[in-house]
Amino acid sequence: HGTHNAPNPYGASKFMVERILSDYRAAYGLQSIVLRYFNACGADPDGEIGELHDPEERLIPRAMMALQGYITDFAVHGDDFPTPDGTAIRDYVHVSDLADAHVTALSRVCEGQQGTYNLGTGTGYSVRQVLDAIESETGRKLPRVFGPRRPGDVPVLVADPSSAKMELNFTASRSDLTTIVKTAWAWHLTAHPYRGGPPAAE
Repeated sequence: HGTHNAPNPYGASKFMVERILSDYRAAYGLQSIVLRYFNACGADPDGEIGELHDPEERLIPRAMMALQGYITDFAVHGDDFPTPDGTAIRDYVHVSDLADAHVTALSRVCEGQQGTYNLGTGTGYSVRQVLDAIESETGRKLPRVFGPRRPGDVPVLVADPSSAKMELNFTASRSDLTTIVKTAWAWHLTAHPYRGGPPAAE
């Protein structure tokens, strides 16, 4: 995330945009603040907005779609990482916390502030821990199917949000795993049907 040693093309492309913003700032005075998301997740606490991609590739919504019968090919990408339980560890940050950070950053960039900030919690959860939390919240069992790692996946990716806390007053107050899963599941229970087909009969 945002270093010249980015482990995959996605990370490299993000770093390239950061470099372009820096160049434009130097050449033309364009003010900008860079916000580096970690794993954005969760849903609007009021249930009005949630996560739905086509195709959906993210862990939490795919797990919930599997529980609802919308997909049948749910699998975990890798169980042989050098981590305590063999699954990848990531820093999950609630979209509402990210939205708050954007509002703050917009006001600060208008005041002339600049900088690059990691938006995360500083705490990582493994894929198994996330799936356990989903099962606990929903009361349903997920299929534990494990597939190969995806190319470019690193074992652990956790933010250092210290600069965001100090300079943007960023606090990931809704990014505990329970709140993330609870809000995401509430949205999935009321969301419009997915494009992948009808849900399984209850």
